[in-house]
Amino acid sequence: MKRMIKLALVALVLLSACGTDNSRLEKANRKLGSKQNPIKMFFVPSLEAGKVVQSGEAIAEFLHKETGYQFKVAVPTSYAAVIEALGTYQADITWLPTYAYVLAKQKYDAEVKLMTIRNSLTKYRGQFVAKSNSKLKTLADIEGKIVAYTDAASASGYIYPSAVLKQKGITPKDHIFAGGHPQAILAVYSGRADVACTYWSPPDAQGVPMDAREKLLQTYPDIFEKISIIDYTDWIPNDTVTFRKNMPVELESQVVEALYRYAKSEEGKKTLKTLYDIDGLEYASDKDYDVVRTTLKAMNMDPSELLK
Repeated sequence: MKRMIKLALVALVLLSACGTDNSRLEKANRKLGSKQNPIKMFFVPSLEAGKVVQSGEAIAEFLHKETGYQFKVAVPTSYAAVIEALGTYQADITWLPTYAYVLAKQKYDAEVKLMTIRNSLTKYRGQFVAKSNSKLKTLADIEGKIVAYTDAASASGYIYPSAVLKQKGITPKDHIFAGGHPQAILAVYSGRADVACTYWSPPDAQGVPMDAREKLLQTYPDIFEKISIIDYTDWIPNDTVTFRKNMPVELESQVVEALYRYAKSEEGKKTLKTLYDIDGLEYASDKDYDVVRTTLKAMNMDPSELLK
């Protein structure tokens, strides 16, 4: 009898959850793209939030002109908040880093539609950096030191570098989450941490480095002199433009095509470069990110557990 009661309660909970999800979906899709229910486009706070919002609003304005839909831009305080927004229908489109997308797909069946391009590449690496005048010259030197990561859902700023250290048996004394790539670099620059883990992209056509340090060059002209790269992670598929599940098909298709056109326009190239150093967008599918899942599996790392 007790077993039957428990099963009945479980069934009621599942039915209730299903009903809640359907109710949220119905509300989320009702007149989506109207002034009453604008398409909500979220960005991660990997750079200074104000600048991200400014670029995001420029993208939203173009999309509005192209599609007629209304858009609303937001930059939550963490990668995790953006992922959860997808699951609760609070966000319709998100510009998610690689690992964050993998988790969003696993938890909420979100779907990547576009992949970013930088220097003609659809992949990048993570980097380990330290002060140029320090004794940290190799990965082994990180043993017993303080590491500044960016965010728990960042592939280049946490997942891949922490996996490298784990694989090599290197144990830092402690770590902090700085809240973004430039912030992690600054943690080393200011002495709060010994090592920072951030993204790395190849130098541009003029040979100018395009890794996370470049974002600080205007404010800290000596950043390349004071902060040096000591090693890299494996290659990682580039970040994404991801849509929540159960988006209206026609609406989704129109927005994807408009974003693709925007990335090829002069205005779009300028805005995307300012946003996340993006040179272009390419069509993508979930299969493009299987290599990340393979890496996590090899390291015995579960996406949802890592985010905790």
